[in-house]
Amino acid sequence: MTSTEDSDRHDTLPATIEDLSALHGVPYEMPSALDAFYRIYVRAQIRYAGTILGDKEAAKTVVRRLYHHLAMNWAAVQLEECGAEAYAWRNLKRLVDDQAREPFAEDPLAAVLAARDRTHAAHEAAREMLRAMRSRMADLDSPAGLYTAMSSLPERQFDVIILHYALGYCSQQVAHIMGIHPSTVRTHRRLARERIAARLGIDLGNDEEKE
Repeated sequence: MTSTEDSDRHDTLPATIEDLSALHGVPYEMPSALDAFYRIYVRAQIRYAGTILGDKEAAKTVVRRLYHHLAMNWAAVQLEECGAEAYAWRNLKRLVDDQAREPFAEDPLAAVLAARDRTHAAHEAAREMLRAMRSRMADLDSPAGLYTAMSSLPERQFDVIILHYALGYCSQQVAHIMGIHPSTVRTHRRLARERIAARLGIDLGNDEEKE
């Protein structure tokens, strides 16, 4: 996995001892396993949340909430059958959805629509996907149809496409981030490509994408 950038350093982001002590009124010592987990995954989590929300500060808020939750439940998290990575990913997505709904708290219908609006993330991924599949998409005058097709993908396929194309992670890295097997990542990516190609009327033939 990737290391954290200077702007996402441990002393400027989520689960600091000061944050947790202020929140719960008790001394808190970060477990070494959680500290290691944080250092491995925090940058990818912020990048994903920022891509979906279109706002890096909102993404940092989401990730702070995630690590507060993980810190207070770490012993139980480590016993999760799905693994800590999958548990963290599931909760990250829940918190991203909650953050997306916050501005629409007084309007439930607007909140639902906002939660479904993945245009920004689709735009970022579509540009990279268009580059990667240029030989098969050479006749497309505009990526607008690709944005629409991408936004309609099932959730897991959409996440894989965002992590791979928009954020540049390979199958192994995506697997670690989402807490799933690399072969499952490759399957989701293949199905997403086929679904998008079918929607756009493109024949991929035997064109298998390289990592």
